[in-house]
Amino acid sequence: MRAEGKMVLNLGIGSPDLPPAANVIEELCTHVNYNNVHGYQSYNGIPELRQAFSNWYECYFQVNLDPEKEVLPLIGSKEGLMHIAMSFLEEGDEVLVPNPGYPAYRAVSQLAGATVVEYELSESHGWLPDLDALDKEDLSRVKIMWINYPNMPVGVRAQPAFFEQVVQFGRKHRILIVNDNPYGFILNDQLHSILKVSGAFDVALELNSLSKSHNMAGWRMGVLAGREDYLKIVLRFKSNMDSGMFRPLQMAAIQALNSTSEWYESLNSVYRERRQKVFQLLDYLDCTYDEEQVGMFVWAKIPEAYTNGYELSDEVLQEAHVFITPGGIFGSAGDRYIRISLCSDGALYEEALRRLKQKEAEEV
Repeated sequence: MRAEGKMVLNLGIGSPDLPPAANVIEELCTHVNYNNVHGYQSYNGIPELRQAFSNWYECYFQVNLDPEKEVLPLIGSKEGLMHIAMSFLEEGDEVLVPNPGYPAYRAVSQLAGATVVEYELSESHGWLPDLDALDKEDLSRVKIMWINYPNMPVGVRAQPAFFEQVVQFGRKHRILIVNDNPYGFILNDQLHSILKVSGAFDVALELNSLSKSHNMAGWRMGVLAGREDYLKIVLRFKSNMDSGMFRPLQMAAIQALNSTSEWYESLNSVYRERRQKVFQLLDYLDCTYDEEQVGMFVWAKIPEAYTNGYELSDEVLQEAHVFITPGGIFGSAGDRYIRISLCSDGALYEEALRRLKQKEAEEV
């Protein structure tokens, strides 16, 4: 449509449009000019970066990580998904994957040769897995359970009680629980880590990232946290896939991890303002939503008049040249939902609403 000259507004993309903090960019620029930083780096990151991640986890999640043994920096947390899958899965294994959920969980599991077993998330169950129902299934071949809280796409946060239950579930069935946790700092005043649960290190790993929390999506800075022997297995695979991260990027990441609470509040003030505009847009579309959801998206249920989210998304795209994400791309359980990103300038949401109203006026 854009090739045809139509000005399509993309309200679906989840890439932050704001820059990192100025001092993070300055740190990168400073170190780029040094002569001794352009060579290969260690596969597990420089010690200073591992220490910074450890400090960050202790400060915000109250989790004590040994920077030498329990922290593995990554080239983005998505890389970690693939590394975990290739390290622990093979043909004949099964993997518990959320529906709706981030499509990469399914993809990396299948690329490793494993069989995907979906577990459904539903609004009626608070968008949490029904562990009691899963407990009755044959889980003897399940090796990994992917979970993602705060959740994308539905925006729900998990409480410590759930993490305690899922750790017990993993221990009972000898399943590695992997929590993907990149959205914790966005519009969320309750920071939780699965690793804070007693005994979690025995059965759980956690992925985190600077992509959303520090507007560094393109910088590819993430981390895998967990028990030393698990990380060694992942590192064995990772060391055959990359040659370390550019040192100036690691130094800049350290600066980002040392950000004060004021940074997160300033970031969230922008997202709060944008979220209100998205609510207005969703109200106009007669969608319903939870105003307490967190993260950088708004998940909303479509009106009964539409068969599914694709139908509503297509109508808005064709009539107003506004793209919103149909929930069905995240799995069948998302068919009656849509998702709007908060990663656009506030004026774009106003323009989207103006276009919809203008189209309705023309039809009248």
